[in-house]
Amino acid sequence: MGSWSHMLVVAPKCSIHQKRPFISSHGFDHPSIAAGFSNILMPMLRSVPQITLQMDASKTMKTITTKLLDAVVDSVFQFVDMPRLPSQSNFAPVEEIGEAMVIIDIEGEIPNGFPEGVYIRNGSNPLFGGLKSTKSIFGNSDSAWVEGEGMLHALYVKKKIDENDGSISYTIEYNNKYVETSSYKLEKQSNKPLFLPAVKGDSLAVLSSLMLNKLRFGVNYKYYSNTNVFEHSGKFYSVAESHLPIEIDILTLNTLNQWDFNGTWNRPLCSHPKAVES
Repeated sequence: MGSWSHMLVVAPKCSIHQKRPFISSHGFDHPSIAAGFSNILMPMLRSVPQITLQMDASKTMKTITTKLLDAVVDSVFQFVDMPRLPSQSNFAPVEEIGEAMVIIDIEGEIPNGFPEGVYIRNGSNPLFGGLKSTKSIFGNSDSAWVEGEGMLHALYVKKKIDENDGSISYTIEYNNKYVETSSYKLEKQSNKPLFLPAVKGDSLAVLSSLMLNKLRFGVNYKYYSNTNVFEHSGKFYSVAESHLPIEIDILTLNTLNQWDFNGTWNRPLCSHPKAVES
C-alpha cells in the first residue's frame, strides 16, 4: 500500500648495489643521521603534552560554558504546557507502543479484494505532556500547533486464505513509534524539555530563545520530523520541510539514517514531494 502523510600502482623492478646499508640492525650507522632524526622528533614529542593540555582545556571550557548556559535557562525560563482547546483534542499526545499489536475489535468489514500492505502516517506527538510555552523575565515564547516530535503510526494488513473453503480473513496490526531525531534523543536522555520554543510570543523572549538554542545546541529550532512519509527507490522516509529526510524501517518503525543524498544535499527538503512520471 502507498504511504500517506501526516503521514596498486606497481613500481618498476630495479636493483641498486650498495656497499653499505643505510641503516644497520643496531640503529643508524652515521651519527649525523641519528642526530637529524632526533632534531626532528624531539620537538614533536615535547609538543604532545602541550597539545593534550590544550585539548583538555578546550573541552573543559566547553563543558563549563554549557553548564552555565543550562543554569541560565533553568533559572530564567519556566516551561509550561500550552492550553489546548476542546477542538484541538486530536493534537493531544499518545503513548508510544514500540511494537506491533493485533487489533481485535474492528468495526465494519474489510473487502475481500483489499490488498496486503502497510498504511503509514506521521504527525506531531509532543514529549512531556504537550506543546510548551516559556515564561521568563523577557516575556513569553510559544510553540506553534504544527510542532511536536514526529511519531509514526502504522497499520499492517495481512491476508489469510482458508485451505478448505477458500474464504479470506484479515489480520490487522497497529504500531507507533517516535522518529528519533537528534533533538528527540537529547531531550529523551535528559527526560525534560531543553529547546526553548521560539516561533511566536514577545519579541525579546523569542530572540533570547533563538540565541540560547543556537549557543547550546548549534541550531535555533528543535529538529522535528512530523509532516510526511514518502517512498523513494525502495526506501521510506519521514520528513518535515525544515530538515533533511530520515530513513525509517516501515516493518519495525525504527529510525535508521538521516538522508543527505549521498552527501550532495545539505539543506532542508520539502515536506510534500510529488512523484513525477518520466
